Amino acid sequence: MSEGTSIPLEPIRVVFELERADNPHLYDDLIRFKKGTKRVNRLRTLAQDGLHAQALPRGLAGQAAQFTPEMAAREAGDPVINKVFEEPVTE
Repeated sequence: MSEGTSIPLEPIRVVFELERADNPHLYDDLIRFKKGTKRVNRLRTLAQDGLHAQALPRGLAGQAAQFTPEMAAREAGDPVINKVFEEPVTE
């Protein structure tokens, strides 16, 4: 696209159809709201959060998660947990 060409700033209209079988977690989250503005705003929020997560460097995306005992065990050098990430054993 050249510098002289601009994208028209017209509204985008999207018809969104989702069945529970397609994505149960997303469906369950959205079905909590009645049809209309609240459901649309929730979908908009999820889309915006997804864009932000994509823009983060790979290492930073996981830092938002809660620190779990499993993470503590891995950092402490728990041999069982650390072996999960090793190459598979072949006999």
